[in-house]
Amino acid sequence: MVSLIFVFWLYVILFSIIGAMRGWAKELLVTFSAILALTFITLLQNYIPFVRDVITKESTDMFWIRSSILVVLVFFGYQTPKIPKIAEKFTRERIQDALLGIFLGGINGYFIAGSLWFFMVEAKYPFAMITDPLKTGVPEIIDTVSKIITYLPPSLLGVPAIYFAVVIAFVFVLVVFI
Repeated sequence: MVSLIFVFWLYVILFSIIGAMRGWAKELLVTFSAILALTFITLLQNYIPFVRDVITKESTDMFWIRSSILVVLVFFGYQTPKIPKIAEKFTRERIQDALLGIFLGGINGYFIAGSLWFFMVEAKYPFAMITDPLKTGVPEIIDTVSKIITYLPPSLLGVPAIYFAVVIAFVFVLVVFI
């Protein structure tokens, strides 16, 4: 059996490798799409009456709604257009581009895998093959998982912080990319 802690860090490392190959400019767009997805999910949960009142956060339906929104927006974030003008502007040194891509790719892995894990926690692990690591009975695993869950993206980016993150992302896009 593989621990969710291992899978989480495996995805962070995998997305870091992808970030090194893609470069920091393209990875930044993926980060912004993940932030946009979390904002959209927050807006749905707090301000759409049907979602807020009928579908609870613990339901399997809410897990699939959240996960679908995140995966679709991140997928489109990875489908960046090939614009040579933007590529020339941001790739001055290949090693710097790759190093910053590693960092932003890791952040993307943290956003994607961490958000999916958080959604599973709130849905009380809706899959039969994935068990709650807090119920293992091993104190080291329980302590580590408890610490990680408190630092997952939806936990950190609550209602005021997620709105600031979107504003900062769009200001960055306006200043740097346009």
